[in-house]
Amino acid sequence: MTKSRAQTTQKKQQASSTPQGPCPMPSIARLIGGKWKLIILQILIFNGTKRFNELRRSIDGITQTMLTNQLRALEADGLIARRIYPEVPPRVEYSATARAMDLQDMFLAMHKWWVDGEKGGDNP
Repeated sequence: MTKSRAQTTQKKQQASSTPQGPCPMPSIARLIGGKWKLIILQILIFNGTKRFNELRRSIDGITQTMLTNQLRALEADGLIARRIYPEVPPRVEYSATARAMDLQDMFLAMHKWWVDGEKGGDNP
């Protein structure tokens, strides 16, 4: 027995919605998902403004190209601000925007989740 296309679509819509409306998770994952974005945001939110090389030294394993790409994406999405100082050589600093600072509670909750799991022996 096969399901109709309408039934399949309806089930997908139900799975991707909440009582408050459509689930925002796909959009959230696009903004902050991936290997590096959360790490970059965590540094800027909790440690303040950083220059490019400070960020690069703080993130083990990230390449210059990858950091550049991730910073550009975060800037385009309004989560970080880039400030260029008219100096020679130019100084560029990155900082978390107010929208990114709203993620602070999420980071603290993830930290608590990790610590609580370690107490129970659930974390690797």
